[in-house]
Amino acid sequence: MNMLELIDKKKRNNSLTEEEINYMIQKYTKDEIPDYQMSSMLMAILINGMDEKETASLTKAMVESGDVIDLSSIEGFKVDKHSTGGIGDKVSLLVAPILASLDIPIAKMSGRGLGITGGTVDKLESIDGFHVELEADQFIKQVNEHKIAIVGQSGNLTPADKKLYALRDVTGTVDSIPLIASSIMSKKIASGADGIVLDVKCGKGAFMKDLEHASELAETMIQIGESLGRKVAVVITDMNQPLGHNIGNKLEVAEAYDFLSNYKASEQGLLDVTIAISSKMYQLATDVSEEAAEQKVLETLSNGAALAKLKEFITAQGGDASDVHAKATKHEIEVKAAKDGFISLIDAELIGKASLLVGAGRLTKADVLDFDAGVKLVALNGQSVKKGDTLAVLYSNKDAVDESVQLIEKAYSISDAQPVKNESILKIM
Repeated sequence: MNMLELIDKKKRNNSLTEEEINYMIQKYTKDEIPDYQMSSMLMAILINGMDEKETASLTKAMVESGDVIDLSSIEGFKVDKHSTGGIGDKVSLLVAPILASLDIPIAKMSGRGLGITGGTVDKLESIDGFHVELEADQFIKQVNEHKIAIVGQSGNLTPADKKLYALRDVTGTVDSIPLIASSIMSKKIASGADGIVLDVKCGKGAFMKDLEHASELAETMIQIGESLGRKVAVVITDMNQPLGHNIGNKLEVAEAYDFLSNYKASEQGLLDVTIAISSKMYQLATDVSEEAAEQKVLETLSNGAALAKLKEFITAQGGDASDVHAKATKHEIEVKAAKDGFISLIDAELIGKASLLVGAGRLTKADVLDFDAGVKLVALNGQSVKKGDTLAVLYSNKDAVDESVQLIEKAYSISDAQPVKNESILKIM
């Protein structure tokens, strides 16, 4: 067996065996297959796809390329969630304390942000003193004691995926559903959860632009999970516009805190998505009905237990639970409406780019974040505005803000007629 034979087999649209996929992944992880050969294989997969068995074998091989976290010493059914990435997506900061306050253990490994989408670890690191790295025994102990811990991803978790992802990024082979699905699922399975709820974003501010492809990705990930002994559910959510009011690390922590303090006052889209994902996670862990799960989620939001759990969690990981609001920035610039009308669209991608330019996101992994920078959306979709009303506020410690202001102005579409409201939850699988 050699890599040239496997490339030839795949380019002729034939299926690779589990043995062949294991060979390829093991050799590539050990640098025994060069990038140029793996690039050819990735392009062949992009063009010809992979069947269900191949995709499951690829995921399993990537899981076994590095450490697999053993959560068996944590009591109870461990449930995790993963988002494919969106603008203003602070849902992990909400569902984790909600589930933990309902006695469901959350042992979560999260990533950092790159580009216009933020990372949960960066948001938590914006809290003074918060430790995003814990030793394995500390991690297990904290979950058993507090039902919740969120840390950065292990250095040797799915090393094959790290290599493949970096190569896909520079060879035009990112947009392959089998490769996306195996990348996401390998990390979640290696992280040790019993059940996984996937938030697949769909729309202008997401990687999957339409419901058809989002559904195909969701179905592929469910099949992978089932083939590898995990309970998996998917919630497909709208990302044509940002989620909630705030975009930026500390700004999103503040919105999460305010949400748990008074969820009834939160932005409707954020509320809908949080309740749907929390309920589905609770369902996976307990096998209760959808209605009963939603009732438990609303209960813990109403009685203050979820907010108390957030504070407990921050303190347990060394953070200052009172440090949950962004500090003042050098510039606070109000972006005004150019005419009367109704907000018909807020382009999530443009808002994400505006936030990135003022330091709330990274263009490279080496970039240093400004935790207090970002964008606050004052006017939301469907709202009526008058010329001169504030649409959004840009927070920046950088002096060069003109491009960000222009992006925000361009992101807002104002129409004469009141638009039909977009549904936040597009599909549950």
